[in-house]
Amino acid sequence: MSSKDLADGVEHLLDTPGLAVALESDRFKQFLDQIPIAVAVSELRPVEKVVYANLEFERLSGQLNTTVLGAGWESLPGEATRGSAALEPVSLGEAIRHGRDHLGAFAIRHGDNDLVVDAWSTVIEDDDGNPVFRLVALVAAAASDGSILDELETQVREKDTQLLELQHRVKNNLQMITALIRMEARGVSDRSTGEGFDRLAGRIEALGLLYRALGASGNMGVIDLGIYLSEIATAVMRAHAIEGIHLDLQVDTWLVSLNVAMPAGLVVNELLTNALKHAFQGRDGGTITLHCITDGAGGCRVVVADDGVGLTEGYVWPKPGKLSALIVRSLLQNAAAGMEVKSSPGQGMRVEISFLCAGAQV
Repeated sequence: MSSKDLADGVEHLLDTPGLAVALESDRFKQFLDQIPIAVAVSELRPVEKVVYANLEFERLSGQLNTTVLGAGWESLPGEATRGSAALEPVSLGEAIRHGRDHLGAFAIRHGDNDLVVDAWSTVIEDDDGNPVFRLVALVAAAASDGSILDELETQVREKDTQLLELQHRVKNNLQMITALIRMEARGVSDRSTGEGFDRLAGRIEALGLLYRALGASGNMGVIDLGIYLSEIATAVMRAHAIEGIHLDLQVDTWLVSLNVAMPAGLVVNELLTNALKHAFQGRDGGTITLHCITDGAGGCRVVVADDGVGLTEGYVWPKPGKLSALIVRSLLQNAAAGMEVKSSPGQGMRVEISFLCAGAQV
């Protein structure tokens, strides 16, 4: 590579917006600090170094940010455990630098005890496909009469399916969080203010509610969709309280998988936020409807509607290429669901999502 090519490459990297811009915003960092997953990010060029770690990462790694930031991954403690997905005994830092997706389980010394964490790593590329950042996530290994990993050592065949299921769910969640960060940050023009950060705050709060519901559930990976959506509605109405706008809320109990609950919550959060911000402009008030009703045949219908101004002529939701379209596609694919959108100027908007039991509860 010539010196000009190298200079051009460095200049292109420095001009890359998105995550680099977002990580310089204190508000964005506060949002990431609310995520119930330990997250750290490194810049890959010119020399890979950690540029961000949230509070949960500091807690699980046992390392203060003053130690981690500006250093390479080799500064992290942790060794691969027996029965780990790691192919051979390696340090956590080495696995991060050379691995992708699920890296395995690692024991991190905390005082007199070892904390076992599962580690994931993914590389974030710019719009031209060039690797720019590495995002690393740590999740404390679940325990039930001994950790899952300990049980694997004595009952490998019996527990393999459970471990793969856990890995699949966390990987999907990590991919969704990465998409939220990249696509939202790409549109940030002001590093300290802007509606984009308000939307991101709502989305991350929806994820936080999901993980809290998951932690409170005795059934791993199963969420009561009705209760979860009602909590999202309460949070959105509280965050965007507008006098004269009322919520018509009706929900039934309906259990769904984590991979369905997450995009469903994000879609409902998006629709409620849009309605509160745009549906009643120039009006004194109105009604927003959120229904999550079982159909008697094992399925469920989720309806989000308003009696506001409706979509302008020629406008569609979700708009192709936007984050809302990505979330909707994820929901429809994960749940094998159907969606119908109705709106016309002055007649409000209605979105109905139909779930079949077989598609959403597995």
